[in-house]
Amino acid sequence: MTAADLAKVIDRARVILLDFDGPVCSIFAQRPAPTVAHELRRLLVDQGVTLPPEILAERDPLAVLRFTATLGRPAVVRVIDQAMTGEEVTAARTATPTPYGREVIVAAQQTGRRVAVVSNNSAESVHAYLSARRLSGYVHPVIGRPEAAPERMKPDPFPVLEAVRELGAEPADCVLVGDSETDIQAAHAAGVAAVGYANKPGKRERFAAAEAVIDSMAELVAAFAVDEL
Repeated sequence: MTAADLAKVIDRARVILLDFDGPVCSIFAQRPAPTVAHELRRLLVDQGVTLPPEILAERDPLAVLRFTATLGRPAVVRVIDQAMTGEEVTAARTATPTPYGREVIVAAQQTGRRVAVVSNNSAESVHAYLSARRLSGYVHPVIGRPEAAPERMKPDPFPVLEAVRELGAEPADCVLVGDSETDIQAAHAAGVAAVGYANKPGKRERFAAAEAVIDSMAELVAAFAVDEL
């Protein structure tokens, strides 16, 4: 995939949907994700849940939360979701901004595009980060994971479709920028183009289904500038 592929995607995009953890910031930069996953497991054990080996070894707290959807115990799902939200809001205070993440948000708006966040993290944590970084006025809406419904997180298209609906936009006018395969899958299931943000080695190869792939958010800023010429 080339800069020309990115240019084609950006040229027709009137709405930029950003995943949060990755394209905007590293939310668990100071509060390590494996530590959060451990805390969620501890809560699950307190609730009398027997954990399978793969969850005992899981380092991603969102994967631990997703596991709760298989339990058939809504009250437990709510407890873990609320605990996860608390961890995320705390982590958002020390999140590390992604290089050029802010510039992408500002440049998109300056070129007449609307910007929304579509995240598997809680909306509360996204709002906390955007407010602290004085970006709230640039981003609307913020669609976090559905409360106590982890089965509707991406790759389910629900959050993407919800953002498109709130914006009154057409899927064909939108592009989702994300750093995981689930972002690409959710975008395509919603009829939205996808740009894969390959922020770690090996990711570029996994984004073959995306319309374009970038290694740096700076490439998006440059694409917006070219589109304005």
